[in-house]
Parts: sequence; structure tokens; C-alpha cells
Amino acid sequence: MPTSPLPETLEQLVTRRYRIFAAYNAWANQRLLAAASQLSDAQYRAARGAFFGSVHGTLNHLLVGDRLWMRRLTGSGMEPAGLDTILFETLAELAPARTAEDARIAAYVDGLDAATLAAEHSYVTVNGTRFTQVLATILDHVFNHQTHHRGQVHCLISGLLGNDAAPSLDLVAFQRESGSARQG
Repeated sequence: MPTSPLPETLEQLVTRRYRIFAAYNAWANQRLLAAASQLSDAQYRAARGAFFGSVHGTLNHLLVGDRLWMRRLTGSGMEPAGLDTILFETLAELAPARTAEDARIAAYVDGLDAATLAAEHSYVTVNGTRFTQVLATILDHVFNHQTHHRGQVHCLISGLLGNDAAPSLDLVAFQRESGSARQG
């Protein structure tokens, strides 16, 4: 049976989950950007069959998705015109914007409590359809969406540079590196 070093309230457990996901998201994005920086410009832009075509298209889509969701959640920030919008033409331009958006996500999540996470939130999609759902389930999607498309970029980098060039993005690797998992 698992043991906890400190007793945790349900509130702490619920809010900590999303803080960990935000930290993992930033960690994984930085690792992926570092791997992508090893690509030539031609490799970075090569259409390789991913849903958004290339590493370039997919990394831009990840940022577009987060900006759309953060706009829906906070009411502020940029609202890209479409899911395939190219926000930045180079990885050098995209990387600091990605880092800033990850910090924005972490700050937003840090301000949430369990009641807010359990409350319903309404938003409008890019095609104008209105939806209402529990905020925690929206955040589940936001973080899962990141994982899904990071996996595509990881596969593209592996195919272009070999498996050794693509870093581990496993959540457990982050947990071990950040100290939330320990040996023994």
C-alpha cells in the first residue's frame, strides 16, 4: 500500500495534480524544443505525414492550442484564427513564446482551487459552437492535447535524427527528475 510522507487534504491533492501537469508540460516542451533545435531548417519544415505536417507545423499548433484554451479560460491573450495558424516562422522565435505560454499556464493553474476546478466553464470553439463543461475536464484535455502532439513531434525527430536524438518525455521521468518519485 502506498504511503504518503505528509497527509494531504483532498483540496491539496486535486490542485497539486494540475500544478504537476503544468510543470511537466513545461519540462517536456523544453526537452522537445532542445531536440528540435538539432534539426536542420529543411528537416524542421519537412512534411512528414503528421497531422500538422512537420515539426514546424506541429510545434506551432501546440502553441496555437494553448493560446486558444487560455483565451477561453481567462478571457485574455491572443486568439489565433485557426488551428493550423503559423505563429512563428522559426524555432528561435517560437521557443521563447512557448516558454512564456508554459509560464502563463502554470500561473493560471497555480491560482485555482478545488471548487473552481469542479465548476462548469463555458467557451466558444473556433467554429462558433458553445460548450459548457467542468473546468478540470478542460484542463485534462489541454494537457492531454499537449502530450498527443508532443508524441507526434517526438516521432518525427526520431525518424529524422534517430531514437537517441529524441529525449524521454515520460511523465515518470519528470517525476523522478523533479523529486516526486524516489528510489527505495
